[in-house]
Amino acid sequence: MPDFVSLWAETAAPSPDWPRLAEHVEADVAIIGAGYTGLSAALHLAEAGSRVVVVDAETPGWGASGRNGGQVIPGLKYDPGTLRALFGQVQGGRLVAAVGAAPDLVFSLIERLGIACEPVRAGWLQPAVSSATLATVEERARQWAAEGVATRVLDRAETTRLTGSGIYAGALLDPRGGTVQPLAYAQGLAQAAQRAGARIFGESRATGLAQEAGAWRVATTAGSVRAQKIVLAVNAYADGLHPALRRSVVAVPSFQVATETLPQNLLETILPEGHAASDMRLLLRYFRVFRGRLVMGARGSFAASPPPRLLARMRRAIANIFPQAAGLRIEYAWGGMVAVTADHLPHLHEPAPGLLAGLGYNGRGVAMATLMGKVLAERALGRPAESLDFPVSPLREIKLHEFSRVGAQIAIEYLRLRDRLSG
Repeated sequence: MPDFVSLWAETAAPSPDWPRLAEHVEADVAIIGAGYTGLSAALHLAEAGSRVVVVDAETPGWGASGRNGGQVIPGLKYDPGTLRALFGQVQGGRLVAAVGAAPDLVFSLIERLGIACEPVRAGWLQPAVSSATLATVEERARQWAAEGVATRVLDRAETTRLTGSGIYAGALLDPRGGTVQPLAYAQGLAQAAQRAGARIFGESRATGLAQEAGAWRVATTAGSVRAQKIVLAVNAYADGLHPALRRSVVAVPSFQVATETLPQNLLETILPEGHAASDMRLLLRYFRVFRGRLVMGARGSFAASPPPRLLARMRRAIANIFPQAAGLRIEYAWGGMVAVTADHLPHLHEPAPGLLAGLGYNGRGVAMATLMGKVLAERALGRPAESLDFPVSPLREIKLHEFSRVGAQIAIEYLRLRDRLSG
């Protein structure tokens, strides 16, 4: 097996050579971070006529946007009723509509912009691991059906047929979901934003952020940008540029593997209709088929290189869910960081006038980060905060954040134990 090579990096088209920022430039909006959030914001701003500059410490899609499972999932962790209870009928209703339609945004951009990222919109499965989680799935389906979505609750037999696994009690089938090649999607957004007029710079880490004569200046490793407004789009890869923002989320590791190409008899039974799936375990496992390979992900390790026990755990997970695939070789393995918020909701912040930030997608970043970028662009263009699809929330640091990595690891092991004890 290659030494932790990403299937996405191996199968995406070669990335353009993005220039380094080595001079001083002016912009209406400067965006720090070239993942889905920053690239979506850049695209929507540039299409509206703004002068946009994007800087990234690496290259577009290098972080979580190029390392995730590529599942385009509708909605948030909370169901519509809970979102309305949290935010009220007006704001909550607007949020429900927006997050429910976020996959529409992704797939419409792909079609409109001609992004070559192998999109499949067969729907998203959320398999239930017990009668208790099946009840949760049934209530989720009921609430989204009340919003006009053609959700279905599958029985055990239908779930087995559509997943290829007999371990689940049933599943939610949400037709809004689907999959993309995640790195190719990020690269396509970058190229579309550039065609619209945005200037994108790679290997240009932002090293300083300061207000200057009614504007903002972003210093980078070899240049600088002066802009009226700044969008911080760094998500789980936040560093010391804005410490309070970094301390508002916990960066949690995710790990994925891809098998060798499935033989025909397994291709006909494992996710045979092209669905994406992420189950209802406390530490969920998510899986799909891409170019004939089974791709599976779960929580990872904070180690610099994933330890052998993590690969062994993924082999056991494959054998548990798909006994018929237990002997397949793992040919690709890779990981990245997911930004988790204390309330499990994405956050849109405005820490200072002209300074915007959006982050914290809690594992649903393909759809939610694309949506957040659009909302950030609308706010930068002057849309009133109270009319945005995401509410502007105060920036709150997580208490004892310096111990968050230890706490996250303890929580992961605790949830893993509970999953194991519950079968």
